[in-house]
Amino acid sequence: MSRLQIIETGDGSHTLLNADLDEMYHSRHGAVRESKHVFIQHGLQHWLSNHASSSSVKILEVGLGTGLNAWLTLLEAVDLPIVNFQYTTLEPHPVEPVVIQQLNYVQQSTLAEKKHFEAIHQADWNQPQTLLNNFILNKRTVKLEDLEDGLKFNVVYFDAFAPNKQPELWEKPIIEKVTNLLTESGVWVTYSAKGQLKRDLKSLGLQVETLPGPPGKAEMVRAVKV
Repeated sequence: MSRLQIIETGDGSHTLLNADLDEMYHSRHGAVRESKHVFIQHGLQHWLSNHASSSSVKILEVGLGTGLNAWLTLLEAVDLPIVNFQYTTLEPHPVEPVVIQQLNYVQQSTLAEKKHFEAIHQADWNQPQTLLNNFILNKRTVKLEDLEDGLKFNVVYFDAFAPNKQPELWEKPIIEKVTNLLTESGVWVTYSAKGQLKRDLKSLGLQVETLPGPPGKAEMVRAVKV
């Protein structure tokens, strides 16, 4: 098990520091702020705004981590009862419950929001769990490279550790594997804006946008399958 330390970020929300990798799970400038900016606003909400008539959305998250992205997405589902969310998240190395319980994401939240956060972490692994009438969560301990082909997703949150810390997940064969899981007009979004990543995405036929990043980061990337 990796050595994890709880760190307070710039917006007051917690993240984790993996001391073995010397890598943060989120931006030190603001964990919640980064997640909302990169994955919710420029990923999920972007797809929904371009598919207003759709009654469902399938999301793949690479890296459950603290559960922050999953929780914020579930809160979006609460506000969109007419859309059915199917949320698959990969985490080969789940964070221990004793660490999750110390995170402060729900301190300023309503009781309902707190219960939603707890439900994500109490859900069984490797089998779909219905958390809301319109939200199904599937937490999987499978590694990305072992994820079966044939699955299809509308939105991919690519939230692996940074390319210099977990380079094997940013190599072109893995990026190609993930983009093959996207539906037509599917959205692939990440906090990274590395030049090689953008070149690889373009060579795979995706339409690549370099967008302003969250506070503390100049740029991020969104790619759309066309």
